[in-house]
Amino acid sequence: MGMVSFISTVPSLLALAPLPSPTTSTTSVAVSKYPIHASTVRCKIEADNGSEDQFGRRDILKCFGATLGMEIIASSGSFVEEANAADLIQRRQRSEFQSSVKGTLFTAIKANPDLVPSLLTLAMNDAMTYDKATKSGGPNGSVRFSSEISRPENKGLSAAMNLLEEAKKEIDSYSKGGPISFADLIQFAAQSALKSTFLASAIRKCGGNEEKGSLLYTAYGSNGQWGLFDKQFGRSDAQEPDPEGRVPLWAKASVQEMKDKFSAIGFGPRQLAVMSAFLGPDQMATETLLATDRDVAPWVEKYQRSRETVSETDYEVDLITTLTKLSALGQQINYEAYAYPVQRVDFSKLKL
Repeated sequence: MGMVSFISTVPSLLALAPLPSPTTSTTSVAVSKYPIHASTVRCKIEADNGSEDQFGRRDILKCFGATLGMEIIASSGSFVEEANAADLIQRRQRSEFQSSVKGTLFTAIKANPDLVPSLLTLAMNDAMTYDKATKSGGPNGSVRFSSEISRPENKGLSAAMNLLEEAKKEIDSYSKGGPISFADLIQFAAQSALKSTFLASAIRKCGGNEEKGSLLYTAYGSNGQWGLFDKQFGRSDAQEPDPEGRVPLWAKASVQEMKDKFSAIGFGPRQLAVMSAFLGPDQMATETLLATDRDVAPWVEKYQRSRETVSETDYEVDLITTLTKLSALGQQINYEAYAYPVQRVDFSKLKL
């Protein structure tokens, strides 16, 4: 029986040590020039009678595997640092691109404020195709297809879709990480539309003074609540329309039909009430209808009272939370989307 002590660390792979002599119980392999005490591995070798001085192939593989594993652990620090650096670069790229997207959408919506209700309904209807049983549909941009946008529930939304198609051309022209998906564009347009309504409300409370209204929204508004929504940036577009019959005709739907649809995607009366602005062009008419239902009425009244306050906290926070959940139904977010490789400088071509 012989005992061999393998001591190894990255970056070298050691050659096999000299075979032990019959009179030697252990032999030590030379220590690497990068010693790490925790990487010492002792492997017991049991030799056959008559071949005591030879390694078995399986024994060599066991020791080699243990040694290699310790080498990986010892070198992981540099890999982690490089991975973290790459991750930070990707986050910065996505953040900068997202800020530009928001700027483009804000400008487009400011020039077309009459399309705000349509943009909200467009985002709602694109997401409402989600089917929990089959895990299909959802906010995947399928509403862009002519056969889907022309359905009865999407009547009057073509102008909003046209606005986003024009915005997409501009966004894609400055994107370094590929074209933005319609799935992302539609949901972020809803975000911009909501922000514009929140800001408009603050301006009204300041007697129409835009500067004071902007200060009021900055001080009491809900910008800080969008963190999770902003992280969900990287949806993929559907390649065909979603099945028909999944989205109610909101203008003609009963409260019970609305409740049933919201329940089917995991929402309740609270979420139905707070999303009233998405359920057609006339929010007050929708709320009047919802207030006839005893389950929904308390929430309608709660959000109406909240909108009368300076901060509108209850209404805005619940609305952002609900839209965030709605805009991610069934979606696998690609957190590397819109990132791009950083150009490396070829120092050999520099003239010093």
